[in-house]
Formats: sequence, structure tokens, C-alpha cells
Amino acid sequence: MGQIKKPGQKSEVITLKAVAQHIGLTPGTVSAVLNDSPSARSIPQETKNRIHAAAKELNYRPNFFARTLRNKRTYTIGVIAEEIGDSYSSPIISGIEQYLRKRDYFFLTVVHRHDPVLLSRYSQMLSERGVEGIITVDTTVQEAPTLPTVAVAGHKKLKGVTNITLDHYRAAVLALNHLKDLSHERIAFPTTTSRRSARFGRCRNRDCAFPTMYR
Repeated sequence: MGQIKKPGQKSEVITLKAVAQHIGLTPGTVSAVLNDSPSARSIPQETKNRIHAAAKELNYRPNFFARTLRNKRTYTIGVIAEEIGDSYSSPIISGIEQYLRKRDYFFLTVVHRHDPVLLSRYSQMLSERGVEGIITVDTTVQEAPTLPTVAVAGHKKLKGVTNITLDHYRAAVLALNHLKDLSHERIAFPTTTSRRSARFGRCRNRDCAFPTMYR
């Protein structure tokens, strides 16, 4: 639905039927074009242009709930992150927003702050609100989800979860070898996580193709 305002008058609801009557076409034809359905392929481009122009002129806005019921889709994605303002999650969430916006998807973001109870509750709430899938950011998914899930930096193999993992080892090798080629030998590796020793241990126990440089 949409609204059109006239001086001295209350807002008038603009329906899809009103758009169709405005240009002398059937509601089915207008619906097919505005919803970009497969049946719209057979409609001449000139007619499509007329429909879009009329919708813009009348300030028509689709009824979200009617569209959801008709298409059985919400075009909404849930994003679950540990934190939202840190240097790791922020650029990832920004990238998610840019990608979904270009495709007319909406997304809901929740932050569980390392609380497993809150994580479970948020997963349920997102499902209840009709999201079509979930993207987790630096969050360990503990059990098979009921919705398609993409885990950024996920490492646990579960049915229904697609893990996107970064090759930290290769990244370290490339970075440290580059510094070695520049004749640097004393390399600092500042980190704020409690997993620092584990990361160092993994590199020390593998052939990193460079001498030990940790000081």
C-alpha cells in the first residue's frame, strides 16, 4: 500500500488495484510487473514503464505482509554477532549490509556478548520473526539450526551450516615472510585475546618457512 496526500485532505491509501485502474490495466498485470514475477517476461517493456511510472506518481508502496503471504518469503536475514563495535565484526556486518541492500533484503542484527543463553534465545526470536536464514559472525554454533546458516569464522561442522573460514596460518606465513624479506627479525604480535598462546603454538609446531621471530 502507499499514500498520496492532497492539500487539505487526509492521506489516501493507494492500493495495487488503484494503480491498475489509473492506467487501465488489470491488477494481475500490474502485480506481475511490480513484483517482477516470471509472468512479467511476456509483458512489453513499454507497458512495464507505464506501470512503474504510475506507481511512482501515486506513491504506491507494496503491502509488506500481503507480499510475504503471497510469496511465502520475508526477504529478511538474521545476523548474530558476539560484539558489534569491535574491529573484527564491524567491517563484516558492513559488508553484509551492502550486499543485502543491493538485493532489496532487510536484516536484523543481534549481539549475544558471549552469553550462551542469550545466543539461544536470539536464534529462536529471529526464527519467530520470519527470517529466511541466519549469518553468524565469530560465533560458535553449538547445534544444528532450523534455518539455513552461514557461519563467518565458523569451525564446527554441523548439518545446515556453511562455514566460511579464514586461513590464518597462510596469512601469518605471507606476512612474516614479507617482513623477513625486508630483513626484519624481531616481530611484535600484539593481541587482546586469550587465544594468543594457542595461535603462537600452532605456528611454532608447523613449518612456517621462516625462523622463529617471536619476542
